[in-house]
Amino acid sequence: MRLDLSRFSQRRTLAAVAIGAIVVAGVATLPVLPAFAATGCRVTYTIGSTWPGNFGASTTIQNLGDPITSWRLEWDFGDDGQHVTPGNLWNGTVTQTGRHVTVTNVSYNGTVASNAFVSPPPGFNGQASGANPVPTQFTLNGTACNGTTQTTPPPTTTAPPTNRPPMVSLSNPGGPFTAPATILLQATATDPDPGDSVTKVDFFDGSTVISTDTTSPYSFNWTNVAAGTHSVRAIATDTHGATNPMDPLPITVNPGQTGGAAPALHVSGNTLLTANNTPYRLLGANRSGGEFQCIHGFGMWDGPVDQASITAIRSWKIRAIRIPLNEECWLGNGIVPAGDIPTGGTQGAAYQQAVKDYVNLLIQNGITPIVEMHWSVGTYTGNSAGSCAGGPQNLPANTPIAACQKPMPDLQFGPMFWTSVANAFKANNAVVLDLFNEPFPERATGSTTTGWQCWKNGSTAANQAPCTGIPFAVAGFQTLLNAVRATGATNVVQIGGLAFSNDLTQWLANKPTDSTGNLMAFAHIYNFNSCSSTSCFDSQMAPVAASVPLALTEIGENDCAHSFIDTVMSWADSHNVGYLGWTWNADFQCSSGPGLITDYTGTATNFGIGLKDHLNTVSN
Repeated sequence: MRLDLSRFSQRRTLAAVAIGAIVVAGVATLPVLPAFAATGCRVTYTIGSTWPGNFGASTTIQNLGDPITSWRLEWDFGDDGQHVTPGNLWNGTVTQTGRHVTVTNVSYNGTVASNAFVSPPPGFNGQASGANPVPTQFTLNGTACNGTTQTTPPPTTTAPPTNRPPMVSLSNPGGPFTAPATILLQATATDPDPGDSVTKVDFFDGSTVISTDTTSPYSFNWTNVAAGTHSVRAIATDTHGATNPMDPLPITVNPGQTGGAAPALHVSGNTLLTANNTPYRLLGANRSGGEFQCIHGFGMWDGPVDQASITAIRSWKIRAIRIPLNEECWLGNGIVPAGDIPTGGTQGAAYQQAVKDYVNLLIQNGITPIVEMHWSVGTYTGNSAGSCAGGPQNLPANTPIAACQKPMPDLQFGPMFWTSVANAFKANNAVVLDLFNEPFPERATGSTTTGWQCWKNGSTAANQAPCTGIPFAVAGFQTLLNAVRATGATNVVQIGGLAFSNDLTQWLANKPTDSTGNLMAFAHIYNFNSCSSTSCFDSQMAPVAASVPLALTEIGENDCAHSFIDTVMSWADSHNVGYLGWTWNADFQCSSGPGLITDYTGTATNFGIGLKDHLNTVSN
């Protein structure tokens, strides 16, 4: 919803015309300055230009008395034809009864110190059918401003003023907001004069400039906003320097929930720990969208990622959110082959900033973000290719771009991707790095033995052993881990196994060497996987969980129920294993991709209610 807010303009003095002015000065009659200050004021009334039946005027108001927090300026016009209407006065509110005019302050210029001027001062465009005499007497808050009058009526011009101030308004940013909040401020600003334009829009919180945008659409993503009521407004400036402040928009930010920001994490033995060595499990959900929206030209996210949506996530006691990313969209800016991302997509710096903003907002709300490479570059049409062989929506068949699940990450861009991502988040160990979504090299190579070798070491050329059957050079997980650590990042890194991350049988035997020791394993478990029973979990998952921290970063079932994941979560609880439901997206339903919610306020599906109820008993 867009608010239609009142505008208060500040007119430029126009043209080289003679100026008519009245200066009314307070006179001191007592030798003690405070007594003088208590009764003094000075007003300068200036007629800047006239045209048939109309004139432009401004006032300068000086308070020679004690400090005031609001003011009321009054005068009488000398001619029945002189008039000013509310819509034509700026930096004040006007009423007129007969010849008597009353102007009162607006919210941003009511406070005036002793000997200071009202800033910004009020001005107006008025109507005059006669001689348009200047007023001879003014009062400020009922106190007369006495003095002499100097008048030089301006000549009559034949045209209205040549410059009008720009118009500006703020969109309603929504809410409710919880500290530390992220608030998107969006302003609409236009200039009414042909040939002129808006040069900038300044965003204010009270009297403090918090951002300046010189390009339409004018916006500012305001982060880390503290609790309290904020007085936000936008001021537009045109090519001649004219400005037009709008009335402030009050925005309330509620105090943040207890628990503070998400904790920094590290690994000790088979346990994930916070900085104060408290055991910590990754319990939560996935937030799909960052992997597919951009590459299909649909923008960035599938649904909202604002404070309101995170507040809904927190209502489920979710403490970890996994964010699937697209390798090609993250790199962008000509690093990947030109033209791969359709018109309307998001890539490069814009994509990276959107991810960073969401990660930071999650951390501020006490939620651990897990950023992972989901879709990567490389043509693959072999065993289990799925949509890679048939071509995804809006894209040609056998596409090499990052638009489907590949058996392994590519060597061409994979290390570059993780160098960039690690540099983005290495300063905050609250962020967990997930190197690749669902490897399945054994499907391409033909055996689990070569599959695990390819998994760890990769290849330097297409169809090269041990990655035979994969028609691009493969980045093994040792290579990707090395790329992360070369940046100096000590973040916890997690790696999945074979069979779309469902097979961990040789994970420990092929565990990459990590200079920091902050390495953990993950698995994906659905009711249609090979390893989907507690007996299989005991034989394949439990030994890994006994050696390194383990999280089941995707759990789900395709029957719209939750009995399967209930069993999975109970097993995980008994083995100190984390789990994340797939997925917090309102448009994922049942067999098409298990969805936890029907809307972004957190209404649970039949499947989602299982995760929600279980988290309510084990999370905080």
